[in-house]
This record gives sequence, C-alpha cells and structure tokens, in this order.
Amino acid sequence: MDQLKEGPIQPVRLGPNSRFTFRCHKDVKCFTQCCRGINIILTPYDIIRLKNRLELSSEDFLAVYTDPQILEKTDIPVVTLRLLESEGAEADGKPCPFVRPEGCLVYEDRPTSCRYYPLGEASLSYKDDPDGEEFFFTVREAHCLGFEEDKSWTVLEWRQDQGVDVNDRINAQWTDLIVRKRSFPPNMHWTEQTKQMFFLASYNIDKFRTFVFESSFLKRYHVDAATQQRIRNDDVALLEFGMKWLRFLLFKEGDFKSAPSST
Repeated sequence: MDQLKEGPIQPVRLGPNSRFTFRCHKDVKCFTQCCRGINIILTPYDIIRLKNRLELSSEDFLAVYTDPQILEKTDIPVVTLRLLESEGAEADGKPCPFVRPEGCLVYEDRPTSCRYYPLGEASLSYKDDPDGEEFFFTVREAHCLGFEEDKSWTVLEWRQDQGVDVNDRINAQWTDLIVRKRSFPPNMHWTEQTKQMFFLASYNIDKFRTFVFESSFLKRYHVDAATQQRIRNDDVALLEFGMKWLRFLLFKEGDFKSAPSST
C-alpha cells in the first residue's frame, strides 16, 4: 500500500527477481528516522494485527491511533496511522506512536507499508500492466544509510523475509475492490451508506461482527452454520467474509445468496 514520504524516489522499475542492497539495524546511524513524518495508509489486516496486539477493540484502535481519509481520485474511505503530537516533533517530523529509540514496540505486527520499506509497491496503479508483473521501486531517502549495507535481496526474498507476502494475500480481496473502484468513471460515486459499509467491513471488524450477528443481516442473507461458527471468533475469516459480501453488494458478483423468504 501507499506510504508517502518526503525525499527522492528512484524511478526504477523492479520485478520480483530484481536485486537491491539494503539492511536496517540498530547500529545504523539513521535507525528509526524513517518512522517520522510518514503517511501510512493502514490495510484491514494491519488493523486486525495491531488491535489484537494492543488488546483493543477495532473501534477503540481506530479512535486512538488512526485518522480517516478519502483516497485520492477514488472517493474511497481509508485510515492513516495517527502520528504523535509532541514538542519539537515538527522539526524532525512527527513520530509514529509505536517507535522508540530502541526500535518499534509492535515490530512483529507492524503495518504492511513498514514491512515493504524500502520498497514501494505500485500494483494498484499497474494492475493491468501488459508485462503481467507487479511493479516495485526503491524508496531512497536522503537520510537512509541502509542502502550502504552489504545485504543483497531480490524483491521476492525481501517480501518473504518481511512477511509482506502473507499480508498481501490476506488483503488481496480488499485491494481488488480498490482497483476496481479506480476503474470507475470519475462521475460515478458511492453513496454515503455504501462508503460506511465499505469502512465497516474493511476496518471496524469487531463492529462488523456485531452487525452480522445482531442486526437483520442473517435474515437477509443465507450464511451456513459452518461459516457462522468460523467468522464468530476468527477476525481474518470475518474479513474475508466481509470482502466477499462487499463484492456482492457493490458489483453483484459471487455466490452470496439472499435468505429464503419466511412468507
């Protein structure tokens, strides 16, 4: 996903087998500097991992750690990580709320954009590229000394090492919805209610569970008992269910079925 930073980006197209040299560790002089002045769009799986790590409901996590935004040119609601307001923060850039001098407090559950860094991923913009490969590039900021280290990676090796491949797989259906919305003509907008449903199923996973089980949802849609049991306690299963429902709701696709009439 997008991670917007100040500093030059090298316009070099990379494929899965392209190589680059990079290593980040606490002895690099610029350690944690890349965790300031950032604009990170959080993915649905990012929210799940972070809210569970912090033992918060998705509603509380969103309220404390995120800011709502509208994705440029798509009118899609997303959330970005809220940076800390602190004395002197403006000079060096506002810091991530989870960064400390010794490193990241939530490193094992860090967002997808953090896992990608120093790579950028442009598959959302180049989904239908004729080469059939995802589009990657290196993000080279003036302060970053990691490129001077001697560790060589392919893009594929980096993604596997950082766990990005897992995040991308779980977020794939959500990403596809955004890609499809980007293909809409500019004058075709979602209603406010549609945006609210997209936000609910994408980000507020705990409230979405309440919506499924405590509203008239199960009276309107047929959901078999096995699926109900799975999504009742499994956030990832519920996310996948929600994306399937959104695809039906937005594009009338998939095998979602209306519940049989009681009359």
